[in-house]
Amino acid sequence: MTQPRAVTLTTVEVHAEGEPGRVILDAAHLVHGATMAERLAYCRSHVDWLRHLVLREPRGYPALCGVLILPPVSPGADFGMVVLEQGAFTPMSGSNTMCAVAGVVAAGLLTPTGPVLDVRIDTAVGTVEARADIRDGKVAAVTVANVPAYAVSLDTPLDVPELGDVSVDVVFGGQFFVQAAAADCGLDLDPARARELVRVGALLRIAAREQLDVKHPIHPDIAGVSLVMLHSGPPVPGRAARNTVVITSDPLDRSRPETWTGILDRSPCGTGTCGRMAALHARGQLAIGAEFAHDSILGSRFVGRLTDTTDVAGIPAVHPTIRGRTWVTGHARWTVDSDDPYHRGYTLPDIWPPLSAHL
Repeated sequence: MTQPRAVTLTTVEVHAEGEPGRVILDAAHLVHGATMAERLAYCRSHVDWLRHLVLREPRGYPALCGVLILPPVSPGADFGMVVLEQGAFTPMSGSNTMCAVAGVVAAGLLTPTGPVLDVRIDTAVGTVEARADIRDGKVAAVTVANVPAYAVSLDTPLDVPELGDVSVDVVFGGQFFVQAAAADCGLDLDPARARELVRVGALLRIAAREQLDVKHPIHPDIAGVSLVMLHSGPPVPGRAARNTVVITSDPLDRSRPETWTGILDRSPCGTGTCGRMAALHARGQLAIGAEFAHDSILGSRFVGRLTDTTDVAGIPAVHPTIRGRTWVTGHARWTVDSDDPYHRGYTLPDIWPPLSAHL
């Protein structure tokens, strides 16, 4: 689809434990497909201009994510959802699911009738359920019952540029991750070291894309490592785990250090938390039903729990839930006039990854 020269979008601005999400209410007519997988593929092929317009300047900023609210495709679902991240359209995001629930309630698309609102959401990796805690008519927190998560492999050695061999877990929590202890990469999870954390995350993703071949056994279009989590290492009783997830943009190039950049997830990362819990369970370090407190680089927290075991096409898996708080930060109508020279948005390398820079 060619971008229309005149565009108007209505959004609710939300953050989930610090991660900003722009909930787009009126773009469903731009997306085609009978299933959510078809819709995700259509977005990737035909409406990447919308992702750029929404997330890049002058309407967006580097840490912003977005959610397209779409009609449901399965019986009993309340709506469908496709996630916009700086690197690509993605099949699932925990923080953005929380933002989506808060956004549709704030917009009046769903009306709570009590202190709890149950919501079913269609995604490209299956239907997920969410339970919103309602306070004064607003969503105060959301618990997401995510799709099954599983460990692809544990303690897998990656040959990482500048770092040498790094032991990683390869996991699926709605997207594919490599997850490594920050200490194994010579870092600690200090916000003051954000640039170094991003650089190491980019190097890990470069290595993962070169050396790992991962594909979801039921949804084969979901393939390749999308994200990198740097975490605080083995769990310590009585202490919350910590992490930061590095979100990079293509192209990443081993031979060009200026591409080794990205941004840090401001929240504890929902899909990453689900994948981390799957790896801990596979090691015998997290029991079914045990609470898992997971803090972000900001100190905000998701609380996770594994409800039971299952399998994904014969692969041992777990059913994870994650809970986080949400806040609506605003309502907006975004426009692009027919004579706007920046109708696809723009980036500049003073604050954006250099190779995505264009005017």
